[in-house]
Amino acid sequence: MAAHAQQLTRPAVRLHGLTRSFRSRTVLDGIDLDLPAGQFTALLGHSGSGKSTLLRAVAGLDHGVEGAGRLWAPERVSVVFQDSRLLPWRRVLDNVLLGAEGGDTAERGRAALAEVGLEGRERAWPGELSGGEAQRAALARALVREPQLLLADEPFGALDALTRIRMHTLLRELWERHRPSVLLVTHDVDEAIVLADRVLVLENGRIGLDLTIDRPHPRSYREPKLGEYRERLLAALGVTEDH
Repeated sequence: MAAHAQQLTRPAVRLHGLTRSFRSRTVLDGIDLDLPAGQFTALLGHSGSGKSTLLRAVAGLDHGVEGAGRLWAPERVSVVFQDSRLLPWRRVLDNVLLGAEGGDTAERGRAALAEVGLEGRERAWPGELSGGEAQRAALARALVREPQLLLADEPFGALDALTRIRMHTLLRELWERHRPSVLLVTHDVDEAIVLADRVLVLENGRIGLDLTIDRPHPRSYREPKLGEYRERLLAALGVTEDH
């Protein structure tokens, strides 16, 4: 635990004055943000608030940012999207290994598939997988690169409720095993609370709330003590609940 606490003192990502505009609309407005190494962070915001834009900036995929922008990010970064983005003409293992380097890539790919519960499906075609299995394969593709930073853009948004809960458990287990820094973009307040140790709310191009979720894992959606966090996040999003 002491070693992990020391690790968290070193930022994995540092943004300073990051600004992104599309024509006359400023989506990100001078954002300053440090993401500590090994931390699991979730990013909430309304549709169109710039969550995916911020993730792309952190990933180094958006070259239109202004200001100081991205000051530092680790070399090994993996991104998981809502769509698994598996190539239909390649088998599952070949999809997992796409772009991977090193002499032991096939062995690492099989190990990653086993970690996500797809052992024995190496020769399957993407069309033979369920939605949950396809996202498991996408996670395996991210893991095989041994990322220091894992960026996830609403990776469970297209899944049914039960599959999503299983994927939550899997993602948290993978994080605990490998300890990359994680930035999860989501529109689901409960998903953010159950998975992350820190939740950011993006509003009007800035970080409107930076909330630490100080509860042990595993967490349950039904845990009463998570209600206070939920209310604070919903308030920051401008949502009120009828009782």
